[in-house]
Amino acid sequence: MNLPGETGDEGTDIAGQADAQSIVFVHGAMMTRKLWLPQTRGLAAEYHTVAPDLPGHGTRAGKPFRMEPAIDVLESVFETDVDGAAVLVGLSLGGYVATEYAYRHPGQVDALVLSGSSANPVHTLRLGTRLSGGLARLLTKPTLGKRAGERLAARWVRSRELPPDIERELIDSGFYLTQFGDAAPAIAGEDFRAKLSSYPGSTLLLNGENDTLMRRGERAHAEAARDGRIEVLADAGHICNLHRPATYTDRVRRFVQRTVPAQ
Repeated sequence: MNLPGETGDEGTDIAGQADAQSIVFVHGAMMTRKLWLPQTRGLAAEYHTVAPDLPGHGTRAGKPFRMEPAIDVLESVFETDVDGAAVLVGLSLGGYVATEYAYRHPGQVDALVLSGSSANPVHTLRLGTRLSGGLARLLTKPTLGKRAGERLAARWVRSRELPPDIERELIDSGFYLTQFGDAAPAIAGEDFRAKLSSYPGSTLLLNGENDTLMRRGERAHAEAARDGRIEVLADAGHICNLHRPATYTDRVRRFVQRTVPAQ
């Protein structure tokens, strides 16, 4: 049995029982796999959880984020760390990566949970995504701007009232602010809603109530899915799994129980 916090390879955290239903968690831009510690810890008694670092982040910070290497990371995870299939959970950038993976490998994805990634970066949002990415690169390139952003990110984590060890791991794993700027061109212009429509399994859009920008289009996103539903966490923002960690974990648990047959 793998225990919470135990690591697979250098860039992947594995927790829970190896023979249980697998759930793979994909983090968003700027943070690392440690984003999911409240969920992997909360679900470890029932499920086999896997959380890798994406390119450009954490142990894989040596190269900037690109979609193809990100898919390569997930392909490796599905090949070596799960038994052929898993529920796939993604937040923000991780939601777009999860959607892309389900589009390419639908038979490996038991169900999808997407948070903060309902805004489809096409048409006018394509330009907005590129502009916001360019602004992020400009603001985080100078050393002072990068350091100020990291301090703000650490302060935000401390304001979440998380368990001290989780707070410490989140901060110690670092904040990769430049990766938002690198990720924007990788998703701008991609019709993720059309890709989601081809996925045959169940999809839960689990968004924070106050995430007005990235919830944009959530109804159309759910309607595009073959079996889509929306749940909104009250008083939560974009990183809703840390705003309401216990509630987020419970919603994932309930969704998996409803949609994936017990092993």
